[in-house]
Amino acid sequence: MAEFTFDAQVIYWRGPAPYYFASIPAEIGAKIAARARSVSYGSYGWGVIPVEAQINGVSFCTSLFPKDGSYLLPLKAKVRAQLGTADLETLHIAMTLGQAAR
Repeated sequence: MAEFTFDAQVIYWRGPAPYYFASIPAEIGAKIAARARSVSYGSYGWGVIPVEAQINGVSFCTSLFPKDGSYLLPLKAKVRAQLGTADLETLHIAMTLGQAAR
């Protein structure tokens, strides 16, 4: 499994329902893309990649979404509540491709 540690900007997408994401830096995104085939959900067909992430002691599993040559890490409401993140805050993230069984 590949592990990454990086800082990411929190972005807000208002859409029909509001969403928050951590924008994966391009250099990390390129490394993830190189390993994507070995961990992506083949049945989805649109490039989501399962990950286990940790931010300030909060661990969670989710899937990265491809976006503009890199990826977005979704920040669910439960995770944001535990973190107390604000819009456009920079987070320090540790992330492992693939998901631990939960």
